[in-house]
Amino acid sequence: MRKMYWLLALLILGGSGFVTYRYWSASEHNGKRSYVTESVDRGDIVSVVTATGTLNPVTSVQVGTYVSGPIQAIYVDYNSNVTKGQRVAKIDPAPFQVKVRKAEASLANAKAKVDKDQADLALKKLTLERNAQLIKRNLIAQNDVDTARSDYDQARAQLALDAAAVQQAEADLQDASINLGYTDISSPVDGVVVSRNVDVGQTVAASFQTPTLFLIAKDLTKMQVDTSVSESDIGAVQPDQTANFTVDAYPHKAFQGRVKQVRNAPITVQNVVTYDVVIAVDNPELQLKPGMTATVTITTARRDGVVRVPVRALRFNPEHKAGEATPRPSPATGGHAGPKTAVWLLQPDGQIEKVDVHLGLRNDQFAELLSGDIKPGDEVAVALKTGVARPTPPSIPGGGGGPRFGGGRR
Repeated sequence: MRKMYWLLALLILGGSGFVTYRYWSASEHNGKRSYVTESVDRGDIVSVVTATGTLNPVTSVQVGTYVSGPIQAIYVDYNSNVTKGQRVAKIDPAPFQVKVRKAEASLANAKAKVDKDQADLALKKLTLERNAQLIKRNLIAQNDVDTARSDYDQARAQLALDAAAVQQAEADLQDASINLGYTDISSPVDGVVVSRNVDVGQTVAASFQTPTLFLIAKDLTKMQVDTSVSESDIGAVQPDQTANFTVDAYPHKAFQGRVKQVRNAPITVQNVVTYDVVIAVDNPELQLKPGMTATVTITTARRDGVVRVPVRALRFNPEHKAGEATPRPSPATGGHAGPKTAVWLLQPDGQIEKVDVHLGLRNDQFAELLSGDIKPGDEVAVALKTGVARPTPPSIPGGGGGPRFGGGRR
C-alpha cells in the first residue's frame, strides 16, 4: 500500500513539473515587451559648432628699430595711448651725429673739387682757343694745339667725375641723416601699447633682424577671436554666421560676434587638422583683453517652431539582431529632406509600429520632422526595458512544498 502512495507522489511531482515548465516557456515566448519612450514635440532646433580660440586685436603693430645702440629714453609704458608719429623711445644718437658730420665734410670736400675743376676747365678752354688762333697764323706747331685740346677734354671729364662724387657725398649725407632720424622711435599708428620689451640702458642690435621693442594695438574696441575648428565641422561654418563665446574672466556673461573669415590654410598638429575661423567682436567697454581664451559656439543653422523627433528614437531598432552594428542616420542640413529613416510609434495596446519619416536639421538632441505620419504628443520608442514582468505560475495541487499523504499512522 505504501508503495502505491510513493508511486502516486512521483507521478504528481513529474506532472506538475512538466506543467510548470510549459507554462514558463509559454510566458517567456508570449510575454509583452515594455519600451522606454519619449514624446514628439514642437520647438526650436539649433545646430552649433563649438571651438576654442584666442582674443586678438584686429590690427597689432610690432614696433622695432632699424639702427643699433643703447636705449637712451622711453616715453611710454604699458597701456599708454599713443598717436601716429608720437615718439615712444630714443636710441643714443651720438654715433650717428658723428657720421652725419663726417658725411657733411665729405660733401664739402667734393664740392670744393668741383670748384677747382671748373677753374681748371676755364683755363684749359682759353688755352685751346688761343692755340687755335695761333695755328691759323702758323705761329705754333699742330702738336701744341692737339695737346691743348686733350687737356681741355680731360679737364671737362674731371669736372663730370667730381660732380658725380658730389652726388655720392650728398647720398651718404642723406643716409647718415636718415639713420640719425631712426634713433627717434615713433608709433606708426594710433593705438594702445600692449607690451614693452626694453628698458633704458639696454642695447638693441639690428644687424640680422629687427628687434621688437613695443607691440601696439591699433584699436581695442574692435577685436577678433581666432578659433580652431576641426575639419569635421568646418563644412558647416560660413561667413556672417552668429557666434557666442565666453571667457574665464566673465564666466556668466555671453559675448556675441559674427564669423568674419574662414581661412583655407590648414593647421596640422599631431595629425589633427583644424582651420582658423576669425570672429569679429565689438569691445566698446574694453572688457575683453588680448590673449584671453574664448569658448566659442557658432550657430550654423536654426529652425524655430518645428516638429521635433528625439534623436534617440532614430537609433532604436527592435529588429536589430545581436552582434550587428546599429546604423546611425546621416545628418541633414539646411531645409532639404534627409535620407528616409524610421521611428517606432507606441500604440494604445502597448505595441509599437514602424513609421517612415523624412528629417531635416538635427543636433545632438532633436531632429526636424519634414514628413511622416507622426505628430506632436506622440510617444516614440527609444529603448527596450531590460526587466519584463512575468505572471505568477499556477499552484501545484496539494499546496505547500509537496504532496501530503493521508491514511498513515501518526
